Amino acid sequence: MNALSLLGRYFGASLRSQMQYPASAIMLTLGQLASTAIEIVSIWALFDRFGAVKGWAFGEVMFFYALIGISFAFADFLTRGFDVFGTDFVRTGAFDRLLLRPRSAALQLVGHDFRISRFGRFFQAAIILAIATGALGFVWTPQAVLLALWTIAGGVALFSALFVLQAVLAFWTVESLEAVNALTYGGVYAGQFPIALYARWFRTFLIFIVPLACVAYFPVLAILGRSDPLGAPDWFLPLAPAAGFVFLALAFLAWRFGVSKYTSTGS
Repeated sequence: MNALSLLGRYFGASLRSQMQYPASAIMLTLGQLASTAIEIVSIWALFDRFGAVKGWAFGEVMFFYALIGISFAFADFLTRGFDVFGTDFVRTGAFDRLLLRPRSAALQLVGHDFRISRFGRFFQAAIILAIATGALGFVWTPQAVLLALWTIAGGVALFSALFVLQAVLAFWTVESLEAVNALTYGGVYAGQFPIALYARWFRTFLIFIVPLACVAYFPVLAILGRSDPLGAPDWFLPLAPAAGFVFLALAFLAWRFGVSKYTSTGS
């Protein structure tokens, strides 16, 4: 059985287990949708009070919000195993069992748990994207659709990389992983706004250290047909999401190093 077929089996098993209690699964999904909808209210209140912020209209910011929300929803759906790696696998010793199986540990962690409730965030972001499209009178051309899909793919890669790095830290500590949330969930909030609004040092961090701007800011400018007020060349904007895949490759190199240093759990 190839890797995709195995992941399909994992997904089927996870879906069947959650559908044993369909009302619970539906309520969790609706809860995710409602909880993230509150974020929109706060952003709307900001723009309703002050109007455009440094030349950015509410509809444009909704584009940033929607694409980063869709990317994170897919990444969160695919990397649940890495998210709970420290507490559910390293601390309990269950990771030893994964290493004994004739499949890569990373593949097993991807298939560990597919939470359909994560699509609550996806549906909410998709609705916001439709609202932003209407507010701006934006016309989706085939080129814009392909660029949006490319942007989402890069965002999924970047956020997946952050969850992998969180799992890597668990090889040395399982007590301070909440700090990584500043990059994962905090990154979602940072990516909801154009980075041109942030301080220079923070922009540098989001471009060169954790390249969130490359999957949330630069390509959205290309989709909207805007030039970067910070001076990035126009040819770079649609290519920027590739940074997410580079970051993911580096994260898996760190993962391999962490696995090589793993010495099982203690009591």
